[in-house]
Amino acid sequence: MRKITLLLLCLLLQACTQTQKELGNSVRQAFFGADDVQKTDAQINSSPYASMYLRINNGAQIYVVLGFSEQGQQKWITHDRAMVVTWNGRLVKTLDLADNLLEVTNLQQDPLADIQHLQPGARWTRTLTWTEQGQLRAATAVSRFSRQPDQVLKLAGNPVNCQVWQEDVATTDGRHAWRNTFWIDRAGGQVRQSEQMLGAVYFPLKTTLLKPAR
Repeated sequence: MRKITLLLLCLLLQACTQTQKELGNSVRQAFFGADDVQKTDAQINSSPYASMYLRINNGAQIYVVLGFSEQGQQKWITHDRAMVVTWNGRLVKTLDLADNLLEVTNLQQDPLADIQHLQPGARWTRTLTWTEQGQLRAATAVSRFSRQPDQVLKLAGNPVNCQVWQEDVATTDGRHAWRNTFWIDRAGGQVRQSEQMLGAVYFPLKTTLLKPAR
């Protein structure tokens, strides 16, 4: 009987050893959240796909690739098939997130549509439609752009000289105000990094463009 008990104990310990790492990861994620995804420079540069890091609602950094580019809109796909859509670096729509940006109007007048001629004081008015904890929301927002000191980002092992633009946004009903920030490649004119809101002072998203589409 003692031998059988010892054998069962050994088998149990072996099973525990095999699952110890997974269990440790599960406990750590439960208390501290998932780890950020971090690709090596070689992995990024060797990939055939355009790619970026995405941080959604202050969660873990994830890696996404460009699924489609249609009519100037770039559609980025997550590993679980959610989608983030950008236009000239501007977040314009999301699908299958906890909450989603449904529509942004007047995109043709967005100063980011003509980055080479963006000037301090530029303004833009549009209507946003989004969900907030499952409830539909809408607001008309007015933006004003201001230039900040240039910065150098290191992306996929390469230094990228960027103009930094702040976009101060307020809704016309006076209820909400927030700030978006865009890091724009001085050479290529692309938004290489951004901090934006999905809705009015709700659900922040950070993007870091690692490998632009060719």
